[in-house]
Amino acid sequence: MRIDDDRADERTDPVGPAGSVPPGRRGRLAPTSKDVARVAGVSQSTVSYVMSGKRPISEKTRRSVLEAIDQLTYEPNAGARALAGHRTNVVGLVVPFHNPEAASGLMAFAEEIAVIARGRDYDVLMLTAAEGPAGLVRVQRRAMCDAAIVMEITTDDPRAAIARELEMPVIFIGVPDDRDGLHCIDFDFETAGRLLVDELADAGCPEIAVLGWSEERVGLGINYVPRFRESARARAAERGVPLRWISAPHTRTGVEGYLDAALGPDGGPHPGLLTVHSPHDVGAALQQRALVPGRDLDVVSLCTDVEAQAQPVPPTAVSTQPRDVSRLAMAWMFDLLAGDVPAELRLVEARLTRRGSVRPSGS
Repeated sequence: MRIDDDRADERTDPVGPAGSVPPGRRGRLAPTSKDVARVAGVSQSTVSYVMSGKRPISEKTRRSVLEAIDQLTYEPNAGARALAGHRTNVVGLVVPFHNPEAASGLMAFAEEIAVIARGRDYDVLMLTAAEGPAGLVRVQRRAMCDAAIVMEITTDDPRAAIARELEMPVIFIGVPDDRDGLHCIDFDFETAGRLLVDELADAGCPEIAVLGWSEERVGLGINYVPRFRESARARAAERGVPLRWISAPHTRTGVEGYLDAALGPDGGPHPGLLTVHSPHDVGAALQQRALVPGRDLDVVSLCTDVEAQAQPVPPTAVSTQPRDVSRLAMAWMFDLLAGDVPAELRLVEARLTRRGSVRPSGS
């Protein structure tokens, strides 16, 4: 595979009698394995062995060769790539940690992926920098892993185009708008939005106030935010219930601001509250206001079962099921390594678990 089409002519530039480059063409020859060997301080055959895996190479030497490949942006030809197709028994997990909030929410996925990989005698290489397509290219060029699972998918994800071209299997946990030819798996955020709105509408809430993702999170373009938000808004419109979407940082101060905006002055009927992250701060803030979910107002949440059960009044919730998503992604990845599997979208079913945070209808 050729990543950079602008370099197509560079590989065939003629060389003069003494190895010179014709005038006007100097410096445009593509790097070769001989260049890699020179920079790494090894023989050309050693470079070949690192690429093919046909002979054991010390980790120090292998690292030197890979660093030289990266430095020179060397791209082996198709034959060399075929030799490099040996298994590394490593799966790459591309999971950019944009901020602490995002990192904490992603760890359940990463932990489950690591456990499953270990059970199949695989290791996990985590790539946490926001490198975009370059990160995927680097992983394949260095033959660092057999397959990659990519997270934090944006609606217009620049990694989608390169994922279609890579020779190693790539699975997206998330759904970009243009998903043709991609293997995508995710939780069904659309159905989750409808289930949570229905629960509050069925309880007779006069309004729904959503504690949405922070503006910073929204600004990243993560795909599930508009999927959930638009589904919830459409369902509220169908049910004839006004819905307010309030974006706030997921901090105690942010939650207090959300409740101030949602509840308003005392005395009026409270709206139903819908939160899209761990309900811990909301539960604590409501306690300070002497408000008890299921008695004084109705609260539902998009959160994991573990997060819900940790609250004084566990909320009725739809779990995002990060471990189920990870298990299915890994099973699919191993199927892809065993042979061709059609590209498609697979969604993990959304299910509502009723607890004690919503009052019976008419109470």
